[in-house]
This record gives sequence, C-alpha cells and structure tokens, in this order.
Amino acid sequence: MTTGADIIAGKLHAAGCRHAFGIPGGEVLALMDSLDRAGLRFVLVKHENAGGFMAEGGWHADGAPGVLLATIGPGAANAINVVANAWQDRVPLVFLTGCVDDAEAESYTHQVFDHQQLLRPIVKASFSARLGALDVMMEKALAIALDGQPGPVHIDVPIRVAESKTGEPWSETFASRPTAVLAAGGPDLDAARILFASAERPVVIAGVDAVNEAAGAEITSLCKSFRIPLVTTYKGKGLMPESDPLALGGAGLSPKADDILLPFINQSDCILLLGYDPIEMRINWRNPWPDAAPVIDVTPVLRTHGMHAARVSLRSHIRPAVEALAAARPRSMPSWPDGKPSETRGKLKSSFAPEPEGWGPATAFHVLRNVMPFETVVSADSGAHRILASQIWECDQTRGMIQSSALCTMGCAVPLAMGHRLVDAKRPVLAFVGDAGLEMCLGELSTLRDLKLPVIICVMVDTSLALIELKQRKSQRPNVGVDFGETDFPAVARAYGGHGVWIDNTADLETEALAALKRDGFTLLACRISNRSYDGKF
Repeated sequence: MTTGADIIAGKLHAAGCRHAFGIPGGEVLALMDSLDRAGLRFVLVKHENAGGFMAEGGWHADGAPGVLLATIGPGAANAINVVANAWQDRVPLVFLTGCVDDAEAESYTHQVFDHQQLLRPIVKASFSARLGALDVMMEKALAIALDGQPGPVHIDVPIRVAESKTGEPWSETFASRPTAVLAAGGPDLDAARILFASAERPVVIAGVDAVNEAAGAEITSLCKSFRIPLVTTYKGKGLMPESDPLALGGAGLSPKADDILLPFINQSDCILLLGYDPIEMRINWRNPWPDAAPVIDVTPVLRTHGMHAARVSLRSHIRPAVEALAAARPRSMPSWPDGKPSETRGKLKSSFAPEPEGWGPATAFHVLRNVMPFETVVSADSGAHRILASQIWECDQTRGMIQSSALCTMGCAVPLAMGHRLVDAKRPVLAFVGDAGLEMCLGELSTLRDLKLPVIICVMVDTSLALIELKQRKSQRPNVGVDFGETDFPAVARAYGGHGVWIDNTADLETEALAALKRDGFTLLACRISNRSYDGKF
C-alpha cells in the first residue's frame, strides 16, 4: 500500500519531474524518501533560495516543472524570494513544505506558523494535502502551475499525510496538462487581420509568453516571410536567431537601447505584440506609444498591467493567432521600404561595441561571446552587468540566456546555471555575475563542487553595487552603502575545489575561457574592472 508522499511523488514523476532541490528537515523525510523512490533525484543545496533557482534552471533545460522542498518554518520562509521570482518570471515551480498536523499545531508552537497565509500572495494556488484527495490535488496543482502564464504552486504536506498508508485510488499519469487555446473568431480577429494585412511598417514585439509557448519557429517564419523586424524582451531573446538581420535584440532595461528602439517602434503602422508581458520592462516602456496607436495584443491571459493601450486584443495562444494573421496578408506586401530596420540594428550594434581602450565589461562580454560555443547557455544576475550583457550576447534559440528579468533578484545566476547544467549535460553553461551577487550565494560553490558540474562563472569585480551607485549619482545623492572591499574570488574558488583566476585583459580571458571548456570542475573567472566602468555603457 502506498503512502500519501508516494502519491505526491508519483504525480510529479508523471508530469516529467526528475529532480527535486532543497534542504531536509524532520517534517519532510517521508517526502524525500518517496521522491527518491519515484525517480526524482534529490539535490541538497545550501539555501532554499538557491534550490529554487536550480529548479528553474532545470525547467529551462527539459521543460518539466521545477520542484523545491523545504521543511517547516525557517525552511519555508527562506524560499520566499525564489517563489516570488517564479510568480513574476512565469516559472512553473512546485513548492512542497512540511508541516505539523493540525491537532499538534494547537498546542505546539515551535517553528509553527501559517505557511499558506504567508505564501498565498505570491503563488497561483496553495493547497493543504489531505488523505483521500491527493490525486485530485496534484492534478489541480500541476495544471495550475503550467496553465496560461506558468507560475508557482504551494503544497503544504502534514507529517501524518506524508507518512500514512492509504488505499485511495490514483493514476500514475498526468491527465490535466493544459492545451493550446485557438484564436477566437469575430470582430476582434477581423480587425486584427485588416490592420496587419494593410500595414507597410509592421513590427513585432515578443516576450516571455511566446517563449513558454515555444512559439519561436512561428514568430521567425512570420518575420522572415514578411520582412518584419523583431524586438524582444530579455527573456524573449532567441525567439528568432539574433544573428538574423531582422532581429533587433532584447529591450526593456537599457535607456541607450530605448532611445534607438522606441522612436523606431513609433514609426510603425502595426505594432504586433506576441506574448509580450511588460512585467520585464522599466519606466521607459510605460505608455511607450499613444493610446490610439495601431497595436494588436495577442495574449493567452487577461492583461491587467496598465502599462500600455492596445487597439485590438486577441485572447489566444501565439501560434494559432500568427497563422490566422499570416493568412490575411499578401506575401507581396512591402515592409519598411526605407530600410529603417537595418539602420536601427546598426545603431544598436555600434552603441554596445567593445571599449576603445581595450578592456572593460563590454569587451569582456564580446570576447566571451566570440570564444564560447554558440550553443552555450548563459545566466545573468541582476545588476549593471546584466543590462550590458543582455544587449551584447546573441542567442540563436530561446532560453539561451536565462535570468530574473521581472523580479530582478540578485543571487540567481549561479544556481540557474547549475540547475541547467545538471539537467542538460551537453550544453556549456556560463554565469555572468557581479561581485555582490556572487557573495550572496558563495555557499553554493560547495554544491557545485559536490555535483562535479563544469559551470563557468564570470564575475565582474568592481567592488560596488554599480547600478545603484550610478542611480545614486544621477539623483545627486551622496555615496552611501554601495561600496565594499575586494574579495579574493580565485582563492575562494580554489578553497571550494574549483579553478579560479584573476583576469584583466582580453588575451587572458580568451585563454582561460577556452581552458574552462575542457575542465571537469567549475571555473571562476574574476574580471577586474575599474570603478564606474558602466558609466555611459547602457
């Protein structure tokens, strides 16, 4: 006879989950045992926050929902940041927490608080596991996590439920996997067809929803068939190979890029939004076009962001909507006859060129893009380096650059890279991180060592919270709380069993990056850059 934990684990396996991440406690021992026996490898981490990002990295690699396991009280509380990140960054994360039984909680208060009340504002749903309804609960939880815009679901599992034998019926399959929603007919679709069919200067803006729907091939076909330029959010990088002349790269965080892209977009007579969620975008993208602008918003969910207006809104998945719109437009219809997309792409390229003095963050990113295999997966931490790297690094497929671009949380790049490499051992992985961000997750270098993962970490060392310091100066405030001392990161890497080296020129960076690709363990490339290296760069 199975236990409650066996059913929970079995349903996760049926949904394709093969890894679970977390830190054990007495309240989750039965869950850990069942996950292991069901075929989910449990990966011990040093902090629940990092475990959640490793789970996300695995999801980017194989498409299965991430699984994070935490014990009662402090374990659950430690994971708040990564759960909020999954909520804002549209990540299907199943968060399992252990808890004491209801009756015991009435007279036992040590580490006991209401996990569900804490988590409800930042999850799509929160469940309390109950014997007799575990199959139904897991079907609901997994379907909700994956439906529409993916996101986190929380399951609180009392000890008695996890450990008790149960004869309740359950299926070892996942039957409630969401299916695509077809574009509805009617006046909205008709209006969208007319607008798109007659446009001479159409532009596509695509984002995270298009990535999660795997709509890259359809978007690429649409753009190439009608010579339509594509702008993406940072998460949308690679929906069309960014080496393509029609690809104008990622946008949303760089004022320098915005100064080029937004005037161009406002010359369009049809702005086609394909799975574009402005949750990634900064202030320049609030009301980026007039309310009456010719905008078609293709969205799988109701948009309540208030960031911009749309003339036509189509509630649809991307692929069927693209097919319907493409069928309405003559192939001979001209698009941007004045060559503006090519001119705009050229301006963007020149704006993010390597430093003329021969060394700096832009130069480092260009060198690594040239040295690393094109299939390399890059992760990026929050900070000035991420904005610059996201403008420079070209991706030829989706999820080639993974990052926290909605919540923009620090300390995510290294565990994201670790989780991806653990699940997909074929593609090289490179993490871009600032020195402050790396300090946040140094303990996970021991996890990296124990897992024997050949992750490459490029840390930009400028002993400052550069992005915040830049904002501080621009607002004419004094320098307070943004500078710190230099850590000997190569020595730290060696102490954790990896290879670490200081880098301050392009030749050494190229040599060490090539060597890192052949190394079995992890490599930390500590790139020293001068204070205020990012001034004027993005």
